[in-house]
Amino acid sequence: MKPARGFTLIEVVIAASLLAVGLALVFASIRGAMRATERAEIQAQREERLRAVQGFMRAQITAAMPIAYQFNPETGEANFFALSSTKLEFVSNMPGYLSRGGPYLQTLELVPGEGGQRLVFQHQMLSTEGPLPAEREPVVLFEGIAEASFDARTIDEASSASPWQSRWNTSAQLPPMVRLRLRFADGSRRWPEFVAAPRLAVAVAAPLDAIADGR
Repeated sequence: MKPARGFTLIEVVIAASLLAVGLALVFASIRGAMRATERAEIQAQREERLRAVQGFMRAQITAAMPIAYQFNPETGEANFFALSSTKLEFVSNMPGYLSRGGPYLQTLELVPGEGGQRLVFQHQMLSTEGPLPAEREPVVLFEGIAEASFDARTIDEASSASPWQSRWNTSAQLPPMVRLRLRFADGSRRWPEFVAAPRLAVAVAAPLDAIADGR
């Protein structure tokens, strides 16, 4: 009867090497799956935040009210709504969980930040003497913005939409439409087109030459 033959050292080394390679492949697959899951979660969080911010902005701008927050001391003209390429100011109610009720001057502004621009939001309670000091620090809605611009659009006397304008300071009027164009520095982040229409805007706004002159 022949004695049982055991494994040689070379066979043991080869088996251990194959096992190590197999485990490395398994761990690599697990790490790849974990990274893909993390990326998917980050992307989902970004998309959810984007939807939430756009929904909040649309609700606030749509509900903009024709209430003066500033008066020209020389002419007595009232400002209801002001827009430039980098800043938007208007009066609207705030959600109850973020305020004490009543109209607030609300500001959306593009400011410099690390890695690009930031979109920040601030609200100030409106009193009979004007906006009160802000109770909270401005909130950063987005950062890492490569380029962005606010625009307004009016309707002429023939009920035709005008070109988009990067300025609105027409006294005592709300623009019929407001737009925010935005592009993130990160090419994988997409900004859906954002347009909001204040409900209390006049049906026919000032003609374009009046907007250009600030009348």
